[in-house]
Parts: sequence; structure tokens; C-alpha cells
Amino acid sequence: MKQSFIRIGLLGLSILGISLLHYLTPLHLHYLHDIFQRFYYLPIILAALWFGFRGGLTCSLLVSIVYAPHILFQWGGQLTVEMEKYLEIVMYNIVGSVTGLLAQRERERSLELQRTAEGLEESCNKLQAQSERIIAIEEQLRRSEKLSTLGEMAAVLAHEIRNPLGSIRGTAEILRDDYRPGDPKHEFIEIQIKETERLNHVVEDFLRMARQQPVELRDCSLREELETIMTLVSRDAHERGVALSLEAGTDPAMIRGDGEKLRQAFLNIILNALQATPTSGSVEIVLDRDETGFGIHFRDNGSGIAADNLQRIFEPFYTTKTDGTGLGLAVTRKIIEAHDGKMDIESKPGQGTTVSIHLPLPTGGTES
Repeated sequence: MKQSFIRIGLLGLSILGISLLHYLTPLHLHYLHDIFQRFYYLPIILAALWFGFRGGLTCSLLVSIVYAPHILFQWGGQLTVEMEKYLEIVMYNIVGSVTGLLAQRERERSLELQRTAEGLEESCNKLQAQSERIIAIEEQLRRSEKLSTLGEMAAVLAHEIRNPLGSIRGTAEILRDDYRPGDPKHEFIEIQIKETERLNHVVEDFLRMARQQPVELRDCSLREELETIMTLVSRDAHERGVALSLEAGTDPAMIRGDGEKLRQAFLNIILNALQATPTSGSVEIVLDRDETGFGIHFRDNGSGIAADNLQRIFEPFYTTKTDGTGLGLAVTRKIIEAHDGKMDIESKPGQGTTVSIHLPLPTGGTES
């Protein structure tokens, strides 16, 4: 709007200036009048370009009105001169109308092309969104197929591996009694027992991932579960030189859930945090509450997770560890979702990681 007023002002000033040149220049300098009357085409063409057909026609009419008295009163009586100048007025209006019409059509065509371009861009965005949705669905199908295969593998593993593992561990424990601590063979047997336990945990992770684990809901204190886990991992944290802290307040944070499975989920997160945190680092656990439920936040100042890896850490079998199975976080999220909870991870390389879990209050709330 402001730009339109400025343009109208410029057109008015130019018409006024050209008219003054006509009225103030002596008639015997006719060659100057011929030049001045051509100057009128400049505001007429500009008005047509700026405002279209109406602008060009209005400006040409205004020029005609301003120029007519000059012809009648200053050139009156000279019929040949008057006819020439009357024809010039006709040309003003023809040029203004035609130029304005052409400019207006060009502007309308530009707007139509712009709308077409916007429509194409919108269609492109929709196609891109649909493509991303198709890719996500394909990824879910591949994951489902992988989990289906995993279920078949789990049944075989349960029979072919767990039973022999139990026998191997039992035999190793019997042999351990024949050697005292400090004996090299005693240490080898301890290693064998630990590796057997680790392999058994891997098999259990496969089983948990492949089978839908039923959640037994009962009164469960999140604070007590976290305190229990603190006791379990405190020695590991001490050996790693990592400061482990829990900020839970006095609220027992009661929910309806499966304490054993939640304990497993929390333990997976804390062990990951301890493994990623260097000596003299820290792992902090914070339990808080809002209107909708409880939040459990696990923060470490470890190595962090790269953005590319952060998008895939919940995928089964995806791991950045040399000895990992890639099932820990997948199992953890499955447990949290089974409790109608949400799990989010924020991380920056070199700055640490924060895992946040939100578990809803039972229907009707919970007494503190």
C-alpha cells in the first residue's frame, strides 16, 4: 500500500512538471513543446506497468485533461497545430490503454504461474511425505519379519542352548569347589561361569524380544525399585570410578506395574550409562512427578551418541558395542510401552546422554 502511494505521487509530480514546462515555455520555441509532449508518455507507460489497464487509462486521461488547456488557449487559432496535438492526446489514451492491458495480462499470467508453482511444490511435499511414510511402513514390515524370524530362533535357542548351558555351569561350579581362590584353575573356572551367565543373558534377551511378555500389574514403588538398582550397580560404578547418585525425594511414587520388568528396564539404562561414562564421570538418576505421572531421568556425562546412531538405537540387533547384542534398549522400550509409558533419549557427542521415561498415574491418581 505504501509503495502504491509513492508511485502515484511520482506520477503526479512528473505530470505536473511536464505541464509546467509546456505552460512556461514561449510558443515560438515549438521544438521544445514537441519534446515536452513526448515526455507525457513516460508517466503513462509507468502507470500502465505499475497499475495495469485502469492505471494506464486513468493516467492518460489525466494527461489529456492537463494538456488540453494548453492547446485551446495557447495554440488556439492554429488549426493545423491543434489537430496534430489533438491526435497526440488520442495517442496518449491508446498507448495507456494498450500498454496497461498488456501489462495486466502479463501480471495475471505471472500470478497463474506462481499459483501453479505453489501447487506443484505442495504436491511435491505431499509425495515426499507419502514416500517417507511408505519407507517407514517398509521398515516396520522388515522389523516384523525380523522379529518373526527371531521368534522361531528363540524356540530353538531355548532348547538347544539354555539346557546345555545349565549343565556346563553346574559342572563348572562343582569343579570350582576343588580349587581354592588364587589358584589359576579356580580363576579359569570363574571366567567360565561368568561367560556362561553372559551367554544365558543373551539367550534370555532373545526370548524377551521374541515373545510378548505379560505384564503383571500390582502396586509398585518406583523409588524402591530405583534404590534397589542403586544397590545392585553401586559396586560396578565404584570399580569404574563413576559417581552414581539418586534424587528421588520422599514420595514413594506408587504406580500399578510389574516391578521386576521395570527393574530390568532401569538396569539396562543404567548399565549403558556406566559403560559410556569415563572414569571420574557421573551418572545421575532423578525421579520427579507432574500432573500426568512420574518422570525418571538418567543423565550421564559420557561420550554421547552420534545423531545417526541415535535414530537407530531402538532397532533390534543394532549396537555400537563390540560385545553387545543390540537388544537391551529394544527390550527396555518394549517394557515401558507395555506400561503405557514413553521413552525419549537426548544426546550430544562428547556431552553425555539423557534417557527420560514417563510412566502415567493409575486411573484416579495415586496417593503419596
